Amino acid sequence: MKENSFRKKLKEKVKAAPLTPGVYFWLDKKGEVLYVGRATSLRSRLNQYLQKNLERRIGEMMSLAYDLRFIETDSLLQAIILEAQEIKRYWPKYNVKDRDDRSFIYIVILPEDYPHPIIIRGQDLKKFSPLKADIFGPYQSYALVKKFLRLIRSVFPYSTCRPNSGQACFDYQIGLCPGVCLGKITVATYQKNIKNIKLLLKGDKQRLVRQLLRDNPEKAQALKHLQEVSLLQKETNLTQPQLNRLEGYDISHHGGQESYGAMVVMEEGELNKRAYRLFKIKTAPSGDDERALLEVLLRRFKHSNWPFPNLIMIDGGRAQISFLSRELKKHNIEITLVGISKYGGDILVFSQQSKKQQREIAESLKPSLLQLREEAHRFANYGRRRGTKLKV
Repeated sequence: MKENSFRKKLKEKVKAAPLTPGVYFWLDKKGEVLYVGRATSLRSRLNQYLQKNLERRIGEMMSLAYDLRFIETDSLLQAIILEAQEIKRYWPKYNVKDRDDRSFIYIVILPEDYPHPIIIRGQDLKKFSPLKADIFGPYQSYALVKKFLRLIRSVFPYSTCRPNSGQACFDYQIGLCPGVCLGKITVATYQKNIKNIKLLLKGDKQRLVRQLLRDNPEKAQALKHLQEVSLLQKETNLTQPQLNRLEGYDISHHGGQESYGAMVVMEEGELNKRAYRLFKIKTAPSGDDERALLEVLLRRFKHSNWPFPNLIMIDGGRAQISFLSRELKKHNIEITLVGISKYGGDILVFSQQSKKQQREIAESLKPSLLQLREEAHRFANYGRRRGTKLKV
């Protein structure tokens, strides 16, 4: 069958894309933006979208894609900043699909004498007024935001320590704090650094460079030669599902009594402690960990406002996974479950219904799943001891 002309057109546009950083836009027949993404190399990244067997969400998006456009940037850092601005402008369906908008990442700078960038998740955005604070985002990766803020801080130092404490903080000793702790910088000079950071986060790099060339040529050169090696992460494989959120569960009790279930969360490879939840067991029989876990999971999935997990880790073995998979199916809850038991040598166990691809993805995430298990165990024990304050 002859290939559609617009598909040929897309292939030609991808072939013409440069091997430089930038931001790209997939558009539908009406010209509406379906998805905004960034790339270290535009052509290499866009070529991935022309593969077969794409991950479900991306494959669905590409079935609607009719046109493509892209914007080159002179650095990966600029691409990350521009990507956030364009997502905020369009809120494309496939940037948000299968993801709660409250799980996006934002940077907040408060109106203080010695402010510093604060990283928050979308669920906390309502705590900050855009009339009083400067808010930047949404960004898609917590880990990436932490890295690029550290990169920016190497050029424009800022303080997270207590002003005029009389004791040099660690960041001052490694050149990331301008000396607020020792009273070595005035508010006016400090605010210039913050203003420069704001210009950079707004994407107004040209204006920033012009100001620096006039006022501080050394800073201009430092910004120009900013090393971005730490930002060069492996691009997501578009043939595999993107696992943005992992959840881990464990049960803690005291001699079968005072049972609590713990839920811990990992997003973008980072533990998100604000999303942790503790459940006081109400209906499961005393000492029955399997039914306690089932109770916790059923109560968890009643919270439709919580972001849906891509995978759930259970501190348990094959018997627990088989039981939970069977019972959740009765409630029309379809989710990939993986169990890890210390008594089983930390081997990952799955339900019989799990697919080969799901198992392979889970195996590739084993270090993160082991970390999640230990964190679930820790939080379950901690939560039981302080359950009256933490339970939901």
